[in-house]
Amino acid sequence: MGVPVFILAGLLVHCVFLVSIFDIYFSSPLVHGMTPHQTPLPPPAKRLVLFVADGLRADSLYELNSNNRPQAPYLRAILENNGSWGISHTRVPTESRPGHVALIAGFYEDVSAVAKGWKENPVEFDSVFNQSKYTWSWGSPDILPMFAKGATGDHVYTFCYTAESEDFGAQDAAKLDTWVFDHVKSFFNSSRSNQTLFSALNEDKVVLFLHLLGIDTNGHAHRPYSREYKENIKVVDDGVKEIASMIENFYGNDGKTAFILTSDHGMTDWGSHGAGHPSETLTPLIVWGAGVNYPQKVTSQFFEDNFLREWKLENLKRLDVNQADIAPLMASLIGVPFPLNSVGTLPLEYLNNSAHFKAESMFTNAVQILEQFKVKMHQKKETTLSFLFTPFKPLSDSEQINFLKKTRLYIQQHKYDEAESTVLFYAFTIVGMIIAFFLLIQARPWTYYVYCLLPVPVWYAVVRELPVIQDLAANLLSLHISQCIGFLLVSTLGIEILVFSFFYRSTLTIGLLIFAGWPVITQLWVQAKTTALIWTLLCVLLAVFPLMPVVGREPNIPLVIATGLLTLLISCFSLACCCRSENKHRSNEELKVYFYQMLSITLSTYVVSSTHDSLKNKQGLPVLNQIISWMTLASSSVLPLLSSTFLFQRLFSILLSLMSTYLLLSTGYEALFPLVLSGLMFVWINMEQEALQHYGLSVKPKLAVFNFAYATDITQFRQLHLDDVRRSFFFVFFIVTAFFGTGNIASVNSFDPASVYCFLTVFSPFMMGGLLVLKVVIPFVLVSCAFEAVQVTTQLSSKSLFLIVLVISDIMALHFFFLVKDYGSWLDIGTSISHYVLVMSLTIFMMLMNGLAQLLTTKRLELPRRTKHHST
Repeated sequence: MGVPVFILAGLLVHCVFLVSIFDIYFSSPLVHGMTPHQTPLPPPAKRLVLFVADGLRADSLYELNSNNRPQAPYLRAILENNGSWGISHTRVPTESRPGHVALIAGFYEDVSAVAKGWKENPVEFDSVFNQSKYTWSWGSPDILPMFAKGATGDHVYTFCYTAESEDFGAQDAAKLDTWVFDHVKSFFNSSRSNQTLFSALNEDKVVLFLHLLGIDTNGHAHRPYSREYKENIKVVDDGVKEIASMIENFYGNDGKTAFILTSDHGMTDWGSHGAGHPSETLTPLIVWGAGVNYPQKVTSQFFEDNFLREWKLENLKRLDVNQADIAPLMASLIGVPFPLNSVGTLPLEYLNNSAHFKAESMFTNAVQILEQFKVKMHQKKETTLSFLFTPFKPLSDSEQINFLKKTRLYIQQHKYDEAESTVLFYAFTIVGMIIAFFLLIQARPWTYYVYCLLPVPVWYAVVRELPVIQDLAANLLSLHISQCIGFLLVSTLGIEILVFSFFYRSTLTIGLLIFAGWPVITQLWVQAKTTALIWTLLCVLLAVFPLMPVVGREPNIPLVIATGLLTLLISCFSLACCCRSENKHRSNEELKVYFYQMLSITLSTYVVSSTHDSLKNKQGLPVLNQIISWMTLASSSVLPLLSSTFLFQRLFSILLSLMSTYLLLSTGYEALFPLVLSGLMFVWINMEQEALQHYGLSVKPKLAVFNFAYATDITQFRQLHLDDVRRSFFFVFFIVTAFFGTGNIASVNSFDPASVYCFLTVFSPFMMGGLLVLKVVIPFVLVSCAFEAVQVTTQLSSKSLFLIVLVISDIMALHFFFLVKDYGSWLDIGTSISHYVLVMSLTIFMMLMNGLAQLLTTKRLELPRRTKHHST
C-alpha cells in the first residue's frame, strides 16, 4: 500500500507544480474598478481614422527602393510635409492580437491570453473603441470581434470578410486590403441615403478602424523582400490616399479629422513573427491631420541605429514611441477618456496644441495611471496581513493628494511648464534648502546666501533647457575624436582672441584675417566663388581699422565728405537696380522713403562740410545746420520703420538712416567704418545661406523675397548644429569689433569734442556724452540687425542662438573675473576692474540690442494715405 500512495502523492505534487506556473505567471495583471478620466478641454479632432497595416516593418515602409524612390509615395509625402513620424516599439510576443491590444487599449497583452491562443478575451478590458461615441471597423475576423465583444452598449460595429479569405496560398493576398478599401467607400456612399447613419457619422468622438491584413499574409507566403510584399505596400499607400481624400471631402474639409497609420508587428526576413528581433519589434508610425504637429526640421539627431541615413530622413525629427503610447494619443486627439487599463504615456511631441491642452492631457494621463495604482494597492492591502504590508512611500495617500493639488494649481495659474516639471522643481528646492541650512549653522553673512543659492535657479533653468544641450552634445559626439579636439581648440583660441582684443586692438586684425580664409578652409568658395571673394576682400578691408590710430587724433573732414558721397553713390546704384527690376513688392510710398533717406545723406554730407568750414573761419555753428542735424537725428529712428520689411530693403533702409547720423558725428576715417562693416554684414547673411546648404541643414531660401514680418513660423525652426556655435561667435566678434574698431570708445581719451560740433558747440557734458553713446551704438545696431537676419534666414529660433552668444560672452566675463586685481598700481587695479565691468555690460547690452534689432527689422509704420474726393 505504501508504494501506490507514494506514487499518487508524487503525481499530485507534480500536478500542483505544473498548474502553479499558470497561476503565478499566466494570470491576468489587469485590475478593474477605476474611474475614467478625460481632458476637460475641447479636443482638436472630431474623428480619428486608424490604419493598421498588419505585418508591416518600419524599414519596408521608410526605405527607398533601388531607384531612390519611396516605397509608399503618398505616406512619404505626408511625413515630409504634413505630419509627424517615428518608430513604434512593440513588445513580445509580436503577434497580431497583443499588438492590436497595445495599440487600441494601451496595455501589453497579458500572458494569460496564450491559453486561448490570443483568440478570446480571457479578461475584459477597456479600449479607445469602447470610449468612443461610435466606432466602425473593417478587416479580419480574427481581430475586430475582440474589441466589439468587450464594448459597453451598441456602438462598436464590425465588417469582416470570411476566415477562408485569409489564404496563404492565394495568388493575390492584397485583395484583403482592397476588400477593406472598397467596403469603406461603399459604406460612406450608402450613408448619404441613410439619415440615421449620416447623423451618426457626423457626431464627435468617432473612430474609423481599417485593419489591413494583406501585407502580413504576403509576408508569410512570399517573404518581406518579395515583389508581392512590396507591391502590397503600394496598394496600401494608394488605398490610404484614396480613403483619406474621400473622408476629407465627405466632411467638407473641415480640418477635424486625425489620421494614424501604424502596424501591430513587423516580420523577419524569412516571413515569421512572434519573437523579439528588431525586424519584428520596429514598426512605422505616421500621424497627420487635426491636432498633429507638422514635420520638424532638425540638424542632427542621435539614435543607436543607422536607419535615418539609410532612409534619407536625417533632417526630419523622428519621434519614437512605445506601442502602448498610441492609445492615449488617439484618446487625446478626439477627446475620449483614456482607456482604463492603459499604461501608455502620451507622446506630447506629436500634438500641435496649446501648452494648456498639453498640460491638461498629461495631467489626465497621470491621474488615469494613478487610478490603476490605487486599485492595485487596495487589492494588495486587502489580501495581505497588515503588519506585512508596506506602502510605496513616494505614492502614499498624502503624497498623491499633494501631487495632484499642486499640479492642478499650476495649471489653473497657467504655469504649464511647471505642471510638467514639478519633480524637477522639488529636487532643486531640496538642494537649495540644504545649502541654506549649512550656511545658517555656520552663521554666514547674507551675501553668502546670494552667492551660494544663485546657482540653484540658474542650473534649474539649464536643466529645463536640456534638449538644447543634448542637441549640441550629440553633434559634438558625432565628430571624430580629432575633429572634436580641433573644435574645442578653435573655440578656445577664438575666445582668447576676443579677450586679448581688450588689451591689444590689433588682435582683431588677426581674427578678421582668419575670417577672410573661412570660405577656403570650409570649401564654401567652391559653390559661391563671387560671394566668397567679396567676403574675403571686405574682411581684409575691415581688418585695417584696428591698426589705425584712435579716433580724434587726426581729423580728416574731406574723408568724411568722401564717405557721404560714396554712400550716396551706392544708394543711387541700389535705387537704379530696384527700378530696373519688376519688383511687385515695391510701392510709391516706399520709394518716397528711399528718396527721403538719400536726401538725408546729401544734407548730412553738406552739413559736415559747411559746419567745419564755418568753425574754421571762426563763424560759429550755423543755426540752419544745427536744425538739420537734430532733424536728421530724430528721423533716423523713424524712417526705417516706414520701409518695406523685405530683408535687403529693410536692412539697407536701416543703414542709410543710421549712416546719415553717423556722418554728422564723424571727424575722420571712422566715417568709413559703418559702411565697410555693413557691407560685410550683407555678405555675411549671404554666406550663411551657402553654409546652410553646404552642411545640408536646409534648402537655401530666396533672400530677395524674404520678409522679416513673416519669419516667425516656429514650425520651420530647426535644432542646433555645431555650425551655429560659429555663427554666434561671429556675432560676438563683430560686436567687439564694432566697439574697438575705431579706438577704445570706453576711454575718455578717445572723446573728441569735434564729433558733436554739427549738433552743438556750447559745452554740455550730458548732451555731448549722449551723442557719443549714440555714435558707439550705431555700429552695434548694424551688427545686431544682421544677426537677426542670420537667425531667421537660417531657421533657428533667436532664443537658441542667443543662448550660445550669452555662453561665449559669459566665458569671456569669467576670464576677466579671474584677471581682476586688488594689488599693484591704481592703474592696474582700475584697468582690471573696468575690463570686467565692460565685458559684463557688453553682455547686458547685447540683450538690449537683440530686442532693438527685432523691433527695427519686423515692425512697420504705415503712412496715412490721402483720400480721393470726387466732385459731383
